[in-house]
Amino acid sequence: MQKYFGPLTIVLLLGLIGTRVLLMRSKGIQAMNFGKIDKKDFLIPPFAFFYFYLVFAAAFNLPTISSQELFHSPIALWLGVLLCLAGLFLLLLSLISFGKSFRVGIDQAHPDQLVTTGIFAFSRNPIYVAFASVLLGQFLLFSNWILLVYLFAAIWLFHRQVLREEQYLRSHYGQQYSEYSNRVRRYL
Repeated sequence: MQKYFGPLTIVLLLGLIGTRVLLMRSKGIQAMNFGKIDKKDFLIPPFAFFYFYLVFAAAFNLPTISSQELFHSPIALWLGVLLCLAGLFLLLLSLISFGKSFRVGIDQAHPDQLVTTGIFAFSRNPIYVAFASVLLGQFLLFSNWILLVYLFAAIWLFHRQVLREEQYLRSHYGQQYSEYSNRVRRYL
């Protein structure tokens, strides 16, 4: 039963983000800015779709490259469920805190206010913490070596994106962002 939380988490995660992007579009805000600065970002979606398939394959016994588990533990399964739920909750809090400032990618043409309240008073990058929590949770649910590789690759990509976003935020918001980054940790 716990293994179904893996695919359910993916559906809910994509649903939350997709719904938010569509709601913002209905208000005239272009929230989807993915790949506008660095076209190499378009290499990410095929790997993401493959990851989604691996999770669904593991949960529903579909054909896959490797179904070998590195470990199997009921405690790890429940911890995986908790991490997936925590990641979804953190994502929801992030989307609420963002308000109309939410963007996927860096929006240089229409930046909004710097968000420093809500969950952003505790972490400068709660969405990336949420994603990492979900990925770690899904690894604990399925403990497949491929998902472990994805976990490490995703953390590297998240950090790379955070550094790009921080560079933009420093140049755009200046002292305001510097003071915020002195007060609040990058991740946890």
